[in-house]
Amino acid sequence: MSGNADAGTGAGAKSAITDDELITAWGLLIEALNETCPLLLRGVDPSGGDMSGPWFEVLIRLQRSPQNRLPMSVLAREVSLSSGGFTKLADRLERKGYLVRTSCPEDRRVVYAELTSAGREFADKARSQHVVLLREHVLAPLGEDGIRRMGELARVLRDSSREA
Repeated sequence: MSGNADAGTGAGAKSAITDDELITAWGLLIEALNETCPLLLRGVDPSGGDMSGPWFEVLIRLQRSPQNRLPMSVLAREVSLSSGGFTKLADRLERKGYLVRTSCPEDRRVVYAELTSAGREFADKARSQHVVLLREHVLAPLGEDGIRRMGELARVLRDSSREA
C-alpha cells in the first residue's frame, strides 16, 4: 500500500496524504526527538554531568506542580515509567535527598512524591541549564512561531491519544 493516498480525513487536509508521506513525517519526528533529547540533557546536572531523562522529568514536573508534589502514580504515568520502575527512581531520588514520600491524609492509598528544599535547589539549577539548551537546540532552529505551533500539535496528539 506504499505511496497510496489515504482518505485525507485529517483536520484541515487540503489533499490526501500518501502512506509514504505519513510514515516519513512520523519517522522524522521520532528521529528528531531521538537526536535532540540527549542534547537537551547535556550538563543539566548542576555538578556538570549529563542527567537521565526520567530523573530530569520527575524533578521538573515536581518543581512545576502545586506545593512541589504529585501523587506517585500520576508522576509515574506522566514520565512513562511502570509503577515498579518509578518506585526505583523515587528510591534513588530520595537517597540523594531530592524528594520525600508523604501520605495523603484523605486517602491512605495515595502517596505523594514531594521535592525537598535540596530537590528544589537542584531542580532550579538543572532547569536553568535546560532552558539554555532548549533555546540553542529547539528555539533557534524552529523560531518562536515554530515553538508555539509545535506545542499546539503536541497537545492535540497527547489529548487525542488519551481519548483513544
